[in-house]
Parts: sequence; structure tokens; C-alpha cells
Amino acid sequence: MKGWTAIFALLACLCVIFDCLGGGEASGQETKPSGEREQSTSATHQPDRIQEVIDKVERICLDEAVPMVGRVKAVRLAELVREHKPRLIVECGTAIGYSTLWMAQELKQLGCGKIISIEILPERVERAREFLRQAGLEEFAEVRLGDARELVKQIEGPVDFLFLDCGYQNYYPCLAGIKDRLAPGAVVVADNVGIGERGMRDYLEFVRKHYKSRTEWFDVTLPWVARDAMEISVVPEK
Repeated sequence: MKGWTAIFALLACLCVIFDCLGGGEASGQETKPSGEREQSTSATHQPDRIQEVIDKVERICLDEAVPMVGRVKAVRLAELVREHKPRLIVECGTAIGYSTLWMAQELKQLGCGKIISIEILPERVERAREFLRQAGLEEFAEVRLGDARELVKQIEGPVDFLFLDCGYQNYYPCLAGIKDRLAPGAVVVADNVGIGERGMRDYLEFVRKHYKSRTEWFDVTLPWVARDAMEISVVPEK
């Protein structure tokens, strides 16, 4: 009996040591299958990949003087997407995809929604598509080539979010071409209201009369402008 007692005591000690070293389920920690661990690691690195592409596109825009909203307004744009959770965003004026990336990143985090972004210059369309591919956001954003004033007429609604960042004189024609398909409560955002107000006066008069509209100002410190504004309008509920 003494021999068996010694053996049982030795086994008990080994179990205690195993627990202290954090072995398996005895440590109180859940052991995940290897596939789940790999998926978790991939998800952790995904936002870093998107942000790296955004940072790269921002540097290109600054180096090549490609028009973009800039980081301060892009953050606000992303906040609006996160807040309103649109199923369909239409963007008029892609350039090389800077603001598209910011909005598509939010849609990816929400797990639903799509952007249709329109750009008239073929070389910019190709670059924007490539940056979306690099960021892994093709599922959430589509870049179309053509005149936004005409292409918006082909988009089936309801449209939950409209972002205007094209030629100032084209803001109202773009809105007019799609306003009948804007969902009740849809958000309409116009960039460059500070520096381009005179060129988009017809647009501003319309949204300020028919929608709930406000102007938000930003210190953007871009090489071509230090301070600018966005007009944020909400379509009335019917």
C-alpha cells in the first residue's frame, strides 16, 4: 500500500506542475482550433493593411497634387458612414480613391454596404481600382468610368449616402440626376464648400431650402488650402 500511495502522490504533483505551466484546458484558458487562431491573426492585420494603402495614397496625392479631401475631412466622412450605416453610397469624383478607401473601410467593418464611385479620367479609375485591390476592399467598392452627371441616372436606388467631390458646377446636376432615388433620411455630403461656394451656389441653395443642412468647417492644412468646409444635408423623412 505504501508503494501505491507514493505513486498517487507523485501523479498529483505532476498535475499541479502541469496546471502551473498553463497546459491545455487545466489552465482555465480556452484552446482554439488552429483554424480559428489563424483567422483571428488575419483579422488583426487587416486594418493595418488598409491603413497602409490609405497612407500611401495620401502621400501620392500630396506629391502629385491630386485633389483629395485630406485626413481631417476623411475622418469626419468615415464617422458619418459609421453613424448612418448606408447600404449604398454613391461618390461623384473618385480621383485615385482616397475618400473611397476611407468609406469602404467603414463598410468592411460594418460587414455590409457598397460604394459606387464615378470618375471621368481613365488613368485615375485604373489607379483607384488598384488601390482598392491592394487594400482588399473590392467587395465593398466599385469604380465606374464616365461623366457622373449621366452615370448617376443609371444607378438604381435607394441611395442612402451621396458624396459629391467633383467639379463644383457639377454638384447640382449630379444631385438632380439621382435625388429621386435618395432614400428618406439619406445623407448628402458636399466637399469644398468653403473654397468652391461660388461655383456650387445653385446646389447650396437647393439643399439648404429642401433638406436639413449644415456647414462644417475644418482646418485641413493641405498644400492648396488651409481651411475648408463640407455641407452635410439630410433628406427629409417622407
